[in-house]
Amino acid sequence: MSKAFTKENDDRDDDDGGGELPPIPKGTKNYITPAGFARLQDELKQLLRVERPRVVEVVSWAAGNGDRSENGDYIYGKKRLREIDRRIRFLTKRLEAAEVVDPDRQTRRDQVFFGATVTYAREDGSEHTVTIVGIDETDTDQGRVSWISPVARALLKAREGDVVELRTPQGPESLEVVAIAYPTRSV
Repeated sequence: MSKAFTKENDDRDDDDGGGELPPIPKGTKNYITPAGFARLQDELKQLLRVERPRVVEVVSWAAGNGDRSENGDYIYGKKRLREIDRRIRFLTKRLEAAEVVDPDRQTRRDQVFFGATVTYAREDGSEHTVTIVGIDETDTDQGRVSWISPVARALLKAREGDVVELRTPQGPESLEVVAIAYPTRSV
């Protein structure tokens, strides 16, 4: 198919960054821990310094082989370049909008705030532990929930022993805050 009949839209404003991170809701700050910020910076550096140059080299080599219409290295290399460039734009925007909050500096450690690790008991008696982190740092398998998630919003500003209400699709559920912990302070 002729390139004249295809539309490549590399200038679109993809907020999904390749589908790996959720978009930031309008009017919401992009809070992030120093470790999360460093991870995003490392990924951006890896893409810019290693992955993109390597793919550009493959595409250049493939382009020199002649007919590009049936050249798999060229076609898939160009596709990968678009994916890398989209991810680079996404990470750059996320890092520019990031507001680094160091939970290590939290002075009110008796209350749940960003960066806290909270153990809470559900109505059925089960206990769960979550760490409240930035949108870009969520990992439910590791118990890392976004500060804008329903459970985090319910827990924010609570103290040990408080019972908070979590709104679920099945109806409200009571959660009791059992323990609150923050990273140990660096001296």
